[in-house]
Amino acid sequence: MSTLTVTENDYTAPALFRGLTILEMFNGRERVLTVQDFADRLGVSVSSIYRIVTTLTEMNYLEKVARNTYQLGPQVISNGFSYLASRDIVDIAMPHLNALRNRVSLSCHLGVREGQETVYIYRSFASQRLSVNVPTGTRIPCHCSAMGRVLLTGLTDNELENLYQHTRLDGYALAAPRTLPELKQTIQQDAVQGWVEHRSDFATAIATSLRDHHNQIVAAINVSGPDALMADEQQKEVARHALLAAAQRISFELGSLRKMAEKVR
Repeated sequence: MSTLTVTENDYTAPALFRGLTILEMFNGRERVLTVQDFADRLGVSVSSIYRIVTTLTEMNYLEKVARNTYQLGPQVISNGFSYLASRDIVDIAMPHLNALRNRVSLSCHLGVREGQETVYIYRSFASQRLSVNVPTGTRIPCHCSAMGRVLLTGLTDNELENLYQHTRLDGYALAAPRTLPELKQTIQQDAVQGWVEHRSDFATAIATSLRDHHNQIVAAINVSGPDALMADEQQKEVARHALLAAAQRISFELGSLRKMAEKVR
């Protein structure tokens, strides 16, 4: 098993390094760890980290659940989530979307769901002559767009049915689902795939979700461009990979520990 060691630097504090490393060992799959786990991964003896574990426990950063067995304590959870909640999602996503735009030379957007509509709350506009420009504040029916369909994957079947049970869907463009059963089937497929590609008005968008510390879908992002650019399958694949990577980084900053594995057809 690999071990973690302090780098050779006169300014490092070994005890602090080990304490913070212990806290970083916990994740979505490993919620409970033993003192022996800490020692093995740090490459030290149990006795050498006893004081560190005791200190973290007394400060409520660790919580003892059994003999020599711990989980993250309330101090980590309350402080961490309070900080995350205080950060606006636009502030978190903005630099990542700008970097994504620069990488793929396509417009990128951030949207949230309000009822049956996707509200565009940020755009990173590609400057080239052929580009897609959806202004901030634009509202588009969720079932008619890539971001909207992604946002609908965050609903249960009952929630989706309640949201659309009194809505006629057959008056929209043919690319959109035209009945509630068709919409439910489409959203189920979208949820399994993890991303959505949607074409409308001579443009194509690829979207995926952003998740928070509760692993709930709170927003969606996309890359979009005119069909003249998106017709290139290789370029579209590069854009999709970059989009999913950006979503994973943004979700991590929102507190999500979920591995957003890309699903390829």
